[in-house]
Amino acid sequence: MNKKPLIGLTLQQLREVVASVGLRPFAAKQMASWLYVKRATTIDMMTDLPKAARERLNEEYCIGLVAPKDAAISVDGTVKYLFEGVGGRDIEAVYIPDGERATLCVSSQAGCKMNCQFCMTGRQGFNGNLTTAAIINQVLSIPQSQSLTNIVFMGMGEPLDNLDAVLDAISILTEPWGMAWSPKRITVSSIGKLKELRTLLDITKVHIAISLHNPFATERAKIMPVERAYPIRDVIELLGKYDFSHQRRLSFEYIMWRNVNDSPKYSEALVKLIGRLDCRFNLIRFHVIPGSDLQPSTTAVMERFRDSLNQHGITATIRASRGEDIMAACGMLAGKANPQQDAKES
Repeated sequence: MNKKPLIGLTLQQLREVVASVGLRPFAAKQMASWLYVKRATTIDMMTDLPKAARERLNEEYCIGLVAPKDAAISVDGTVKYLFEGVGGRDIEAVYIPDGERATLCVSSQAGCKMNCQFCMTGRQGFNGNLTTAAIINQVLSIPQSQSLTNIVFMGMGEPLDNLDAVLDAISILTEPWGMAWSPKRITVSSIGKLKELRTLLDITKVHIAISLHNPFATERAKIMPVERAYPIRDVIELLGKYDFSHQRRLSFEYIMWRNVNDSPKYSEALVKLIGRLDCRFNLIRFHVIPGSDLQPSTTAVMERFRDSLNQHGITATIRASRGEDIMAACGMLAGKANPQQDAKES
């Protein structure tokens, strides 16, 4: 019989578990501490629970930690980990060391429904949502887990398309009974599903990153079909109702392609689109993916684009390119691990 994982359970869910084995509700906090602080690898390590209760737990549950299936290490220290996913599609998490920062980019889905034309994950189709356990496992199961300073939901999938699991993962990361991180250490990246984005903004205080990539609706719709359902202007209107001037940060992700969206026409349109919204722009160098004619903008062009935004009062930076030698674009390692499925989907 497959045992149910304990990692990924919230405090309320753990209360239901302890009740099922005859323990009082306070035992749920003890279990949460073993899972998320002490990082227990077996139920038997939970020595402040009665032995009889541990035996009953072992009959139905396991800790649920699953080690990565593979890893690719870059010359710059970036490490891409491959985990078992769902629906036959493996998923990825990327560890990015940068001075005193150690960031983990986690996946929320196996594949993605959004079908952005520049994204390797989108090209692989959608195979299923990850459970909260599968999301938290990425955090707890890598060798660098204890040294992490930041988590970004920017891996495979659209986080707001799996909102319940993502919200539970954020609770585990930030609540006092869990890992007790500050929400300022977490960023959720999204294409901007409006209802779900509003819920995320209302319930959490995590940083928000919105995938923009083109200020013109018609052009954006060609590379991001979601523009038709959730126009970027509507997303920006919603964001304008929230305060990003203090603890929470709002950023826009803008991948730059040569002779596609990198001319002054586009920087000027971005300034008009954003208006007075308190935000910053991350200008991203494109990682070339198989089967795409898109090419990265030159450094000089990206610097002129950045300077133009800065001159208009919008903080813009060029994100350092990391891990290109290990196929760092989302979905590339998982795609390599599933060549037969890729052939079937293409």
